[in-house]
Amino acid sequence: MCCCIVQDDDHRVAFTSIAELFRAYFSDTDLVPSDIAAGLTLLHQEQDKMESCPKEPEEVLCHSPSSLVTDDLDIELENAAHYMLFAAAAYGWPYYIYTNPFTAFCKLNGDCCGTRPADTDITGSDRRNFHFGSILRITGLQYRDFIHISFHNKIYEIPFFVALDHKKEAIVVAVRGTLSFEDILTDLSADCEDLTLEDVLENGFVHKGITQAANYIYRKLINDGILNQAFSIAPEYKLVIVGHSLGGGTASILAIMLRNSFPTLRCYAFSPPGGLLSKSLADYTKHFIVSVIVGKDLVARLSMPNMEDLKRRIVRIVANCNRPKYQILLRGCWYEVFGGDPDNFPTELDGRNQDALTQPLLAEESLMVHRSPSYNALEDESHLNSPPQYPHLYLPGKIIHIVEESSSRRLCSSDMKYTARWSNETVFSSILISPKMITDHMPDVVLKALNSLSQEHGSCISCQTQECNTNVV
Repeated sequence: MCCCIVQDDDHRVAFTSIAELFRAYFSDTDLVPSDIAAGLTLLHQEQDKMESCPKEPEEVLCHSPSSLVTDDLDIELENAAHYMLFAAAAYGWPYYIYTNPFTAFCKLNGDCCGTRPADTDITGSDRRNFHFGSILRITGLQYRDFIHISFHNKIYEIPFFVALDHKKEAIVVAVRGTLSFEDILTDLSADCEDLTLEDVLENGFVHKGITQAANYIYRKLINDGILNQAFSIAPEYKLVIVGHSLGGGTASILAIMLRNSFPTLRCYAFSPPGGLLSKSLADYTKHFIVSVIVGKDLVARLSMPNMEDLKRRIVRIVANCNRPKYQILLRGCWYEVFGGDPDNFPTELDGRNQDALTQPLLAEESLMVHRSPSYNALEDESHLNSPPQYPHLYLPGKIIHIVEESSSRRLCSSDMKYTARWSNETVFSSILISPKMITDHMPDVVLKALNSLSQEHGSCISCQTQECNTNVV
């Protein structure tokens, strides 16, 4: 598929690594696309049924934080809402036009006529000044506040900018998320590699592609003297690194690399990839990284062990359902669009008698007669208990999980209310099937949720202040 693309050594290494990853993942699977669609439909309804079950008292109590933890959460939510603007701005004009479809072109066309200041350090292509103009409008900063802007984009080399945030007295490094084919190759280079940090950890596993992207930005910041220039202008400011999606993962690993040189740095990773850091590194980052996840975000749960688990669950639920595939797909489409109660399809997950499941969903040719390796694994308990093929990697830092509380589960619902709580990495150890598993990852949705929570917290503080003043009077 990639033979027509201009290739260099980095591209060839990435193609080889990604091809091997896909080969290993699909080598024991005899599923066609319609089987996968039916399996995802069944899993979604199964998960919805489990969500509707009442929680155990212990599970409810564990999400009842103390007032101290709540205050800490409110502070971090306010900071996250502020810095998410920088993470979103790193996307440039595509994000600005997406969020302002009717006015963006007129505003950017007006900006492109202006001259770019000579003292602004900009690398890479920015035709008609659209990227920089969008960044200025999204962040509300001035030309003079930017130290360095890079629009250069290759595999393992992603755009970023460094700016002075006078409101929070911070030097902000904002890393762009996935927006190009090269970024996708960086995402898919999901092999593990060692990250050894002097005086911190002897061994830690990290996502290979994202680590190489972080190394690229690290060299630019340190070797090119970008951070030295920033701190010479504002020596009293603190260092904050932010990013969304691929940018969030890169920002997290970059923060680990810079931690020894800048002990007070903070990192805000919005919707970072789930398969990022080994457990020891993830625990180490809890002191200076905050990850923000919205709802059932797919990317935050995306890791090779989770993908293996999803594959096993699809094969299991599909092979043990006695309904025709067309019924499942048609009912699934209705359920996704209009809602309703999940279907009570007989599956082995219900704990029913296996003898009753006499009409397997998959064709006998592909699964039941030839007995593919993936189906044989269902009956092999030793296989389920065997060591994982891929090492477990986790989200970075402390995790804020934002959940939508809406009157409707459908995409068209407009009356949205959000709640946030501290969470842990085990909550994201399984991929959740939902119409919002993609939209919950989008930067505008993350920013909307954070702004809603921040405004709600601000209104609560103003109400408490008014009550105190009334009592004093």
